[in-house]
Amino acid sequence: MSLGLTYDGCNFFRQRLVLSTLSGKRVKIRNIRSKDDNPGLRDFEASFIRLLDKVTNGTRIEINQTGTVLFYQPGLLYGGVVEHECNTQRSVGYYLEALLMLAPFMKNPLKAVLKGVTNDPTDPSVDQLKYTSIPVMKRFGIDGEGLELKVVKRGMAPGGGGEVLFTCPVRKTLRPIQLSEPGKIKRIRGIAYSVRVSPQMANRIVDSARSILNKFIPDIYIYTDHMKGDKSGKSPGFGLTLVAETLNGTFLSAEQVSTPQGQGDPVLPEDLGRNCAKLLLEEIYRGGCIDSANQSLALVYMTLGQQDVSKVLLGHLSPYTIEFLRHMRDFFQMMFKIETQKPAEDERKGGDKVLMTCVGAGYTNISKSIK
Repeated sequence: MSLGLTYDGCNFFRQRLVLSTLSGKRVKIRNIRSKDDNPGLRDFEASFIRLLDKVTNGTRIEINQTGTVLFYQPGLLYGGVVEHECNTQRSVGYYLEALLMLAPFMKNPLKAVLKGVTNDPTDPSVDQLKYTSIPVMKRFGIDGEGLELKVVKRGMAPGGGGEVLFTCPVRKTLRPIQLSEPGKIKRIRGIAYSVRVSPQMANRIVDSARSILNKFIPDIYIYTDHMKGDKSGKSPGFGLTLVAETLNGTFLSAEQVSTPQGQGDPVLPEDLGRNCAKLLLEEIYRGGCIDSANQSLALVYMTLGQQDVSKVLLGHLSPYTIEFLRHMRDFFQMMFKIETQKPAEDERKGGDKVLMTCVGAGYTNISKSIK
């Protein structure tokens, strides 16, 4: 048995458990909020551990009395049909991001039904993952009939009541990628959603977002999505997810969600639309071939690819991604070659870029059932 790794604190909790599950190295996390008035694991973290337990077989988890120490010994990724009630403190995106990393390496194709909050201000929404993460997965050769992410019911924070279906095929190995040219933006798509408020809200969001984006590009289409009845969850709210697509098939996204009921000042749909449009322009300025929400997903797939060189051009590395790279080194001894690229003044290519290069670890799915 490989020697485990030990960490301190509750930060980057998902990263550690996901990489532990993929690498098969056990992990011990100490001092989880030990100085807090309410020490130990939060409910949403316990729920995350339960989800990992459902998709694996033979995982051993030990938590001490106060919940400040967690010992996690990963089992085999099993997959199959899973239904999970996500904690409403965090959105379904929090749980889904981890599943996206694990899904291709399961023994059986994953079919997961996650219930809870589909859109909240802190985590990436299901819509954003659908429009940006799924194309990233396709780049690595995870595609076909079985790959789908669908919002069955919408649930806004804080009440939740949403439902998401995620299915993913399994792959023996992943394709290496070379993505160094993001290309120019050719169109902008988006979805403005509203639940348990006037359907007019979505139209107001669209108008205000277009007022900014129309100055740059004519090909803009923002769908409005107003779910009614039992599909609308338990809380009122509205939001907007925007996606810019480039000529080379890169997707950059931004999103904004209304303030959850009873958690602060209400937000006007006009302001929300404008802010979201500005966030999208900021994301386009950062640029790269993978948007900032999916940097770590792409890096995992590159690490676990065949023993071949993968290259990807990213925008500014987010602090989360930087920490992720450190964890990669711990779990997989994987080091990336990082080169910064400064676009010339007259090129108008946005901010500084980072070219990440690595040789895959030659990770293969060990399950027999794959043809």
